[in-house]
Amino acid sequence: MRTGAQIRVPAGCGHVRFPLAIATGPCHSQWVSFSAAVGPSDPLFASRYAAVSSRDARFDGQFITGVRSTGIYCRPSCPALTPKASNVTFYRTAAAAHEAGLRACKRCQPDAVPGSPEWNSRDDLASRAMRLIADGTVDRGGVPGLAKTLGYTPRHLTRVLVQELGAGPLALARAHRAQTARTLLAATDLPIADIAFAAGFSSVRQFNETIAAVYERTPTQLRTPALRTPAPNQTPQGGATAVSLRLPARPPFDGEGLLRFFADHAIAGVESGGATHYARRVRLPRGTATIELGLDRGHTGRSVVTCAARLDNVADLSTLVARVRRLFDLDADSAAIDEALSRDPALASSVARNPGVRLPGSLDAEETLFRTLIGQQVSVAAARTVLARICLDLCGASGLFPTATQLAEEGRRVLRGPAPRVAAIIGVAEALANGSLVIDVGMPASELTARLVAMPGIGPWTAGYVALRVLGNPDVLISGDLVMLKSAAHLGLPATRSGLAAHGERWAPWRSYAGMHLWRSANR
Repeated sequence: MRTGAQIRVPAGCGHVRFPLAIATGPCHSQWVSFSAAVGPSDPLFASRYAAVSSRDARFDGQFITGVRSTGIYCRPSCPALTPKASNVTFYRTAAAAHEAGLRACKRCQPDAVPGSPEWNSRDDLASRAMRLIADGTVDRGGVPGLAKTLGYTPRHLTRVLVQELGAGPLALARAHRAQTARTLLAATDLPIADIAFAAGFSSVRQFNETIAAVYERTPTQLRTPALRTPAPNQTPQGGATAVSLRLPARPPFDGEGLLRFFADHAIAGVESGGATHYARRVRLPRGTATIELGLDRGHTGRSVVTCAARLDNVADLSTLVARVRRLFDLDADSAAIDEALSRDPALASSVARNPGVRLPGSLDAEETLFRTLIGQQVSVAAARTVLARICLDLCGASGLFPTATQLAEEGRRVLRGPAPRVAAIIGVAEALANGSLVIDVGMPASELTARLVAMPGIGPWTAGYVALRVLGNPDVLISGDLVMLKSAAHLGLPATRSGLAAHGERWAPWRSYAGMHLWRSANR
């Protein structure tokens, strides 16, 4: 991060958490303002340095430790000798460390950690850009495509990202490609040329040059340690490429709760799920993929999500990984969330029973919107039956969910129910198909909800639920939800829309997670 770049974290907004007193445990309830021009005497620097000195893994992915004397950058829990404070600079992103001329530590592999929770918990331009970069927007459309999606000029976007994150969009995308490539080199035996394109590089030469610049190793040298243990088969099969990956989660992590949620909402013929797995076929920018997701705590006890995928186009792998991470909310700072919510006596027992509750995300924004529209005002079981019939009618045995274009063209034939409700769903489908309505992970929550409620037949419940699922917005309380109100009454909380909304103010900025606890309590 460049000296003097200001990063504004208003008190009470729930932006970036850093411990104010490591000696007595992290304090998640206070938020600080800081700039990149900090040193050993700065309180924020001192708290970060204390985390590094104690090798606290809870902060891996939340900031980068740059060591000027060695020219490397590390994760906070790096087992190497703690550097002198005078030699340390902290960065918000690996790209900023790259821009400062540092290379990744070969010992702690600082990119093999969960990502920063900032990009989901914040809604500013920099965070929205980071979500889109992870989704592969720069790889597909370049910086102009990213800027157009966000609604700014490339020049303004670059200026903001350099000021806020210490690196421009090209450097941020480059760092993301390098991290993806390192993961694939370590976890698969795919040919190096395939890995280059899967990570988003336009050529093998560009791939080799970037790996050398970031890691000071060749791709083959990065791969060698992984190949000492035989890896599962990752080879082309019938025109598709099969890959198996392990995606780390920041603990605590209630992955079992997410799998139950996905299983409870699974559409026959499209998805299958249970206590240990979730499988389906999904559309990606360049083709489709069949995925099976599971959980593995391994010998270390640290949770990972396993992802076995077969992709039509290996270049979609980086996008798939980003979407799976969002589906399981892997980057959430659960320790901070649990600590904040447990201060309310009404939620304390639920937090104690279910540590690390995560938000169920979305693999496809449009699909999530249609599932919400079709399933509202009916039971989950009834919604699953209706959706299974529609998917079979429009997509046959393909295992795919219908597109907006298919629903716009065939909706009047396959949709049943009151005419205004059918018309509303078809209207949304037509708007998505012709581009007059766009929803993606780079949108601010306020803009997404405003666009949705402006459509006939969409109310606050639907808009809020879609914001929670698609954006991973941490601060949405759907206080009008009947199940949530029933659960609130059982817990001694206000059981009216206005009453629950007023009480929920104390849960900010984690109201979405509080809502998940209320839904969970209703199912006990």
